[in-house]
Amino acid sequence: MKLSEVDDRGSIGIGKINLSLSVELVDALKRSLKAQGITYKELAQRIGLSEAAIKRMFSLKSMQLQRIEQICNVLDLGLAELAAEAARARAPMSELSEAQEQALVDAPELLLAMFLVLNRWRFEDMQQHFRFTEPEWIRLLARLDRLGIIEMLPGNRGRPLTSRNFRWRRNGPMEQHFRHHLLSEYFADPFDGEQDALYLLVGELSVEGVRLLRERLQEMTREFDALLLRDATLASKHKVGVSLVLAQKPWLLPSFGLYRRNDGVQM
Repeated sequence: MKLSEVDDRGSIGIGKINLSLSVELVDALKRSLKAQGITYKELAQRIGLSEAAIKRMFSLKSMQLQRIEQICNVLDLGLAELAAEAARARAPMSELSEAQEQALVDAPELLLAMFLVLNRWRFEDMQQHFRFTEPEWIRLLARLDRLGIIEMLPGNRGRPLTSRNFRWRRNGPMEQHFRHHLLSEYFADPFDGEQDALYLLVGELSVEGVRLLRERLQEMTREFDALLLRDATLASKHKVGVSLVLAQKPWLLPSFGLYRRNDGVQM
């Protein structure tokens, strides 16, 4: 699809190019010009404008669709290619949509594929550890691509569109699935291995103490993210899958209720 197929109101199908998308496209054009070694002066000569006008358009990040089309023609880019380049520069998603999470919950093989892509597994390593054939792996990547979770790349690879350790939706499909189906399995075996740890702490805190504790837990999630980033480029054989569950809530053992007074006296 070429930008010439876009009408003068900026509509593409039922959608429209809004201001934020326009900025993304202009930034993508700037990167593409640099990649091809085309200067503003050369671009100006090829589309019949002054160099100052070109600099002003890119500085303001504001262009008419016809002008974007002209520059695309110089770069020999189609709309799909330009949109893909713009998407690559977007900030990664910190949270999936409910529909995306539900798709992963409904298809464990899809969830596994996303986990492997996030952790930069190579196709060769995946084949050594899992039973996916090449066509099956490609189909999984294509499904994740259609869901907007990854971008398919050549060589049976995928680029995550999420941050490395994005957060599952609060009480969303994945969190509910974990609570209802995986939590008992997670705690079923003793935490007595060299790489295991379990701390079960119960006590009473002030409201301020609870707030501070929550902040410490949030700091721990950031530290976990930092360690993931540090080890991201290591080969899979040098890493081990780790799941960290952090939780706090006002709660006492249910059995304590058997001994509460019923005469209105508060403990």
